[in-house]
Amino acid sequence: MAYAFHFCPNCATSLQRLTEMEDGGPKERTRCPACGWTHWNNPTPVLAAVIELPEAGGQLLLARNAAWPPKMFGLVTGFMEAGETPHEGIAREVAEETSLHAESVNLIGVYDFQRMNQVIIAYHVVARGDVTLSPELAEYRLVAPERVKCWPAGTGQALADWLRSRGITPQWLEWPPAT
Repeated sequence: MAYAFHFCPNCATSLQRLTEMEDGGPKERTRCPACGWTHWNNPTPVLAAVIELPEAGGQLLLARNAAWPPKMFGLVTGFMEAGETPHEGIAREVAEETSLHAESVNLIGVYDFQRMNQVIIAYHVVARGDVTLSPELAEYRLVAPERVKCWPAGTGQALADWLRSRGITPQWLEWPPAT
């Protein structure tokens, strides 16, 4: 997601779309014509977890964000905090959003999510404990890996890759979802 900056945070001059030479050649960016400040608009790293619960027979925990419509479930996600590694960040996010303790955390892959200007770093998290959701999440479901349905964007691709790594052919949701 691109944020609209209209004025320079350094000198309050109106920003403009300007082209300047960079390492890779000419690049158009939002820049200040007075002081040279540049809004880079680089993608934000987002952490995602395919949470497996051994105490629930290896089922996966899918959650519904409180802002999402009913029946829409996905992976637990969140932003890294300053000073933490992605590995530490996803363990923290799982604990904050579900009260589960991450027993093991293993990288699945890194995924492009341009619609939100994000790069998703996805992990397989084996977790234990009793699920208590944060206010950010409205509800959760436990789903057997062979029954989960993937969505064709962002974290859905990570889930599909994890399923393939387990010898499971991913099933795909109809997209966009039928209303």
